[in-house]
Amino acid sequence: MSNLTKQNNTYVHKNRGVCSSSVQFEIENGCVKNVRFEGGCNGNTTGVSRLAEGMGIEDVITRLEGIKCGFRPTSCPDQLAQALKAYLAESNA
Repeated sequence: MSNLTKQNNTYVHKNRGVCSSSVQFEIENGCVKNVRFEGGCNGNTTGVSRLAEGMGIEDVITRLEGIKCGFRPTSCPDQLAQALKAYLAESNA
């Protein structure tokens, strides 16, 4: 079961295992736009959001998937990658 929902043109992913509760993003022409995390470490999530802006979906997944936060098996960047993977799975279904 996916943690991804769509509200207008924005996708919302309910995060698991991290400080941020969710990540929102838009997709335009195969590129990631307007990434916003709810909660989490503001500096880190803002940095990840700005770096992902305008990147291709697959590129973001490749760079961010598997990143861990301390002892946790996931991180806010990894949760963005998981959200994008869920988006691809649903858009290809």
